[in-house]
Amino acid sequence: MSDERTKRLVWMWSALLLCLVTLLLITPAAGAGTGSGLRNAEEPVPALGRAWPVGLRPPVVHSWDPPPTPYARGHRGIDLSAPAGSPVRAVAPGRVSFAGRVAGRGVIAIELTNTGAPPLRTTYEPVRASVKKGDEVAAGDVLGTLEASPSHCPTACLHWGLRRADAYLNPLSLLPPWLLRRGPSRLLPLS
Repeated sequence: MSDERTKRLVWMWSALLLCLVTLLLITPAAGAGTGSGLRNAEEPVPALGRAWPVGLRPPVVHSWDPPPTPYARGHRGIDLSAPAGSPVRAVAPGRVSFAGRVAGRGVIAIELTNTGAPPLRTTYEPVRASVKKGDEVAAGDVLGTLEASPSHCPTACLHWGLRRADAYLNPLSLLPPWLLRRGPSRLLPLS
């Protein structure tokens, strides 16, 4: 094969590769538009712009244990250990649909943005609210502070719930996998 022909083939393949890369960069991903495309049934909301409601990676004191029937025994959310007075943050963007007291406990409910009809709703309790009904919140915004309240947790804890209409869902499904994993162990120098 001649040097001239080899140079021409390399140039053509390079040009083709450059065109393909450019096409991939400027073409939007399927379903990336507002409200278009299908969502994975196992992931109720795209896991973008998410945060833990308390702390960086709080211990789960009680995990999600859905009841077999609507009135059966179960745990319809998860309990996260945190000291009383800790800031409680919005897990995802949305609008405050309730902020008040229920049976003497502070409760906040947030309807999550762009999560279908009916929208997903997260609940947080016991919380002394610093937001009010109708407020728009972003992921990580402070909703209030964790109240010290007698509960089934050995220490103060936040009960975090997730619902779509009357169906209870696992609130951990809102967080991306990288937020759920603990990082690798790291050895630090002694000096």
